[in-house]
Amino acid sequence: MTAECPPAPTAVLQPPAPAELRRAMAEFATGVTVITGMDGAEPVGFACQSFASVSLEPPLVLFCADHRGRSWPRIRTSGRFCVNILGEEQQDLCGRFGSSRGLRYEGLDWELSRWGAPSLPGVLVRVHCEVHAVHAAGDHDVVIGRVLALEHGSEERPMVFFRSRFGLDGPAPLLTPETWSGGGQWG
Repeated sequence: MTAECPPAPTAVLQPPAPAELRRAMAEFATGVTVITGMDGAEPVGFACQSFASVSLEPPLVLFCADHRGRSWPRIRTSGRFCVNILGEEQQDLCGRFGSSRGLRYEGLDWELSRWGAPSLPGVLVRVHCEVHAVHAAGDHDVVIGRVLALEHGSEERPMVFFRSRFGLDGPAPLLTPETWSGGGQWG
């Protein structure tokens, strides 16, 4: 049996509104990471749920960062970053790096890795990278990182973001759309 493509619509269809797209994408569960780097002697970072493996040879990963963010342009300048993959119980780290009001590094026990980016405590995995390529895509940059090293950490369950909530196992507080939108909070 051969499947045929449906005829092209005759009317001009409008793309979904941002709020509609956000609601639809909330149906896709993602992990949560914190992307860290240095701006001179100052550590910077942001929470990021748009992270994926790209290639095994050469070892490449990607993340997406909002153009309006404050941290990503500073990390980009350094050329190196660390993807800190968060565990289920690390909502405090997500809150620190996911809000414009977050404390980020204040009072946090972090270390500068030998690859030149901050390593956060207790994460599942640290993926140390150098910026390999950056592609503008709408209001975000798609950042391709060449993996330099991996550090395995905790054996806990991963932090999952699904339907605008953390976790899959029960009710959790609903996060507002502003939490995951621009304005310098993510990226």
